[in-house]
Amino acid sequence: MADIAFLLLIFFLVTTTINVDSGIYMQLPPKLDENVDPPEIQQRNLLNILVNNTGDVLVDGRFMSIDTIRDEVKRHVTNEGQLPNYSDSPDAAIVSFKTERQLPYEQYINVLDELRGAYDEIRDDYAREIRGVDYATYKGQLGEDDEDEVKTKYPIKISLAEPDAGGSEVPR
Repeated sequence: MADIAFLLLIFFLVTTTINVDSGIYMQLPPKLDENVDPPEIQQRNLLNILVNNTGDVLVDGRFMSIDTIRDEVKRHVTNEGQLPNYSDSPDAAIVSFKTERQLPYEQYINVLDELRGAYDEIRDDYAREIRGVDYATYKGQLGEDDEDEVKTKYPIKISLAEPDAGGSEVPR
């Protein structure tokens, strides 16, 4: 009887899958060499998004709701140097996201979703423009050695700044 129980235990241990929480996928930049100065960024290519612990959103010094962040990011990234307060090119455009430590996790995720959603819409629009399909379909059509033209034209450049200690109010 003990042998059968032991065999069943081994069987269930071997055949059971363990779910792993995937979390938020963020690719960290490579570590910079200490002897090399960080690259200089023109102010117009940087879109600063600040969120305090009460959820007030400040985008380049202007108050906005979380719902309007997506459109502002799209305008910034796709500007192509036309408007003076937005980026020179999609490759130069950087979105900096900074919060306070006490910001509720749900709001942090909501802002990240808006940032990622903006890039997803930009890439979908460009894929439709060049191939007539959305970006997911476009990626599926690429061969192993094909270059992802959409990803090359619109790289995702989101900088997650170290959160502030908190307790401060966004100026009104």
